[in-house]
Amino acid sequence: MTETRLPENPRILIIKPSALGDICHSLPVLAFLRSKFPKAYICWLVNRSFASLLSGLESLDEIIAFDRGAFSKGIWAGLKSWRELSRPLRSRPWDLVLDLQGLARSGLMTRLTPSKRRWGLSDCREGSWLAYTRRVQVQPGENHAVERYWQFARALGAPDKSEIPNLVLPKEAVIKAEIALARLPRPWFVVAPGARWVTKRWPPGGFACVVNELVNNHGGSACIIGAPDEAELGDQLAAALSVPFANLVGKTSLLEMAGILGKADLVLANDSGPLHVAVALGRKVVSPFFCTKPVLTGPYGHEDGTIWTPRTCRGSLVRLCPTSMECFAELNWSKVHQVAELIFAKMPYKGSPE
Repeated sequence: MTETRLPENPRILIIKPSALGDICHSLPVLAFLRSKFPKAYICWLVNRSFASLLSGLESLDEIIAFDRGAFSKGIWAGLKSWRELSRPLRSRPWDLVLDLQGLARSGLMTRLTPSKRRWGLSDCREGSWLAYTRRVQVQPGENHAVERYWQFARALGAPDKSEIPNLVLPKEAVIKAEIALARLPRPWFVVAPGARWVTKRWPPGGFACVVNELVNNHGGSACIIGAPDEAELGDQLAAALSVPFANLVGKTSLLEMAGILGKADLVLANDSGPLHVAVALGRKVVSPFFCTKPVLTGPYGHEDGTIWTPRTCRGSLVRLCPTSMECFAELNWSKVHQVAELIFAKMPYKGSPE
């Protein structure tokens, strides 16, 4: 199918419902679209649970929030949710639809639109390619998620190399973060001990040892963050700390947690959503990696803060480890602390980060 040139002020729909880290990895594409089409109408379809994270972006004209868990409330609730979602998808004259998710559900969302330009990546899965009028070629080899999504921008004339993800939060999120951290001494070491996969979760005791040493050397305090289902990890970390701290795991909204990450002097986190939110907010990060590959999902542009286990099975991408995660013990906390000290030394402490 031959595609005509985009109009000068196109209506563009980005479909990237999840996950938290992947949404952050997609931000450079949004920034490019806005720079190339300053007067375009740009909309982002995202899971409702992540919509607040995008609410401070002036590059977006609209956010369509999708309730991914609607069917868990019953078949009728699920069908109602899809009917409500289909209205803006079907009724708008979209000039370009970009499916950055590349799965069956997002492919269906893409196909619901009347657009004659429905693009997806060449490595899409679950038959989603059936929805596309063009499959944008992904470069051969191992590509970071940021670079994979950047292929959409390249197809529209962008340079080869992507920009660093950039996230802007609403002012109220920043203010709430300042209030939450006000009673803690600076510098603030924010720790996110959770991760969706068990094989990504370095034990909380390791993070505690690193933070204890950092505070002993530089003063300051720890702030532990995470989702409600990570409360046990937060409690374990808190119990191992011997320095001032606040355990806010499960006690903040996503936007409030992002605000705290944005105020951190240093963020320590596993390969998880908070790690990539911190990078997109311009924070310095330290992150241990085990079964996942930094080249694919590491903190983009912050490779100096990545510590990868020396085990030969590293990067296996398994969610359940047959060797009981022996690599966790092999990655001694002192190695992580050494990297943290090097990172912290590069960022002179000058009060609150901007």
